[in-house]
Amino acid sequence: MTRLFNDPDDFAEEMIEGFVAASSRWVHRVSGGVVRATRGPEPTVAVVIGGGSGHYPAFGGLVGPGLAHGAAMGNLFASPSAHQVHSVAAAAHEGRGVLLSFGNYAGDVLHFGQAQERLRAEGVDCRTVLVTDDVWSAPKEELDKRRGIAGDLVVFKVAGAAAEEGLDLDGVERVARLANARTRSFGVAFSGCTLPGADEPLFEVPPGRMAVGLGIHGEPGIDEVDIPTAAGLAEMLVDKLLDELPEGVAAAGARVVPILNGLGSVKYEEMFVVYRSIHRLLEDAGAVVVSPEVGEFCTSFDMAGLSLTLVWLDDELERLWLAPCDTPAYRRGAVEGRREVSADEIADADEAPEIGAAGDASRRAAGALARALEGIAAALDGAADELGRMDRVAGDGDHGIGMQRGSRAAADAARTAADAGAGARTALQRAGDAWADVGGGTSGAIWGEMLATLGAVLGDEDEVTAAGIGDGVVAMKDAVMTFGKAQPGDKTMVDAMVPFADELTARLGAGDPLPVAWARAAEAADAAAQATAEMTARVGRARAHGEKSVGTPDPGAVSFALVARTVRGNLKEED
Repeated sequence: MTRLFNDPDDFAEEMIEGFVAASSRWVHRVSGGVVRATRGPEPTVAVVIGGGSGHYPAFGGLVGPGLAHGAAMGNLFASPSAHQVHSVAAAAHEGRGVLLSFGNYAGDVLHFGQAQERLRAEGVDCRTVLVTDDVWSAPKEELDKRRGIAGDLVVFKVAGAAAEEGLDLDGVERVARLANARTRSFGVAFSGCTLPGADEPLFEVPPGRMAVGLGIHGEPGIDEVDIPTAAGLAEMLVDKLLDELPEGVAAAGARVVPILNGLGSVKYEEMFVVYRSIHRLLEDAGAVVVSPEVGEFCTSFDMAGLSLTLVWLDDELERLWLAPCDTPAYRRGAVEGRREVSADEIADADEAPEIGAAGDASRRAAGALARALEGIAAALDGAADELGRMDRVAGDGDHGIGMQRGSRAAADAARTAADAGAGARTALQRAGDAWADVGGGTSGAIWGEMLATLGAVLGDEDEVTAAGIGDGVVAMKDAVMTFGKAQPGDKTMVDAMVPFADELTARLGAGDPLPVAWARAAEAADAAAQATAEMTARVGRARAHGEKSVGTPDPGAVSFALVARTVRGNLKEED
């Protein structure tokens, strides 16, 4: 378990502070993560990576010459927000464009996608390459749905080396996609991991058993088997990956890089015993082993587990893989011609615009919205453990803590904005940004988008009316379905939100006062959320464990219904 921490809520921030203090030769701190502390003689394409914290050396430990230019570092097991990604990318940009690369997780896709849109709107050429190396996370026919695990290192390293060589953005993107296409990984675990302050691991494996096909966020495995010998495990890993050869690759005569990655608490000595058999099995298959790696490259706190990655090289990939790099956690050869960059030389895009003018009625509404968000934060604080329990059934168990942290930050931001004289739109925009920044993950992105959308409808000038709130809720629903790509029946928050918005619109249209209409809509949301227990998850991280999710309501739908009930009580008080 994770034993050393102060306040668990501050763990990620304090970890980043300590990492930067210990790694000042390589990195500077900026809002949202870190960027290189050195520059080369000529500007290059900026490779910006990132994801949730808890996976060191991914992601900050891979920033430096020959590898990444910057890393957006989210909260524990939660993607960085779009604001954080944009801040890091803006600071890392050297004028030749930005390549964003990260594991294919829903929250990361949403947040990095928003950041890419913002960078492009500012005139920065920005591209994205997803890492999809995990063979157990989706079938061969759906390669684009696979998630990224230890193969992250391969794609980041190749892209960083290509940028170092001076390739343009088209070239860096091309070789990063090639590296991803020729990389496959497979992981197992003997026990789950425990987040700081948690009393139990995110999942458990019975003694003598092994979870097969797990991810790096504490998700349970796709299957479970008896623990084999080291040689038996090596055979399982190699056989599965040889059955997953990239198109056009034959093992016999091919050059391959094996990367045996420890997930947190498997000893190096154990991994060397496993690697002994991996090496022999690859040679027996006729492959030529090149520059093997055994160590920790993408971890999951204290998880007892490991993964094997195979990178099938061509001449270009081999040159880029073997090129020099110098980062806090991964080094090869010597990188010459660097100069130190002071922190003052790095542009930090974290300055919030001043609060603009607002009408008196809108300022009063901002105060009421802040009170509502404070009530929501209190309710989610009390429900965090139960929401986490539901999420552990088929996910990674962090929904409760993510909603707890995000709502607290949103309430604080809304209160600060309202006290400073903000109108409804600005208060909700600030709250949405804070929820996305601190909550992270898919839910953080979605709730941030929801609050911003509602604020855009309500504005900063006019009185907030029942009709305006109704229009805002419909806009929120439409934004979530567009943004998150979920539909009713997918077993997500949408299954509670759609009936809520429909009922609220119908009741308001029939002339019901807002508190009455909201109460009926909250009842519809609650019933719909409970009905998700009979559904099978079809999207998001729970999709891989869809059958396990049957019998348990979707935590996102349940948390939405809880928010709706809480606001209903607030409306009664305001009334």
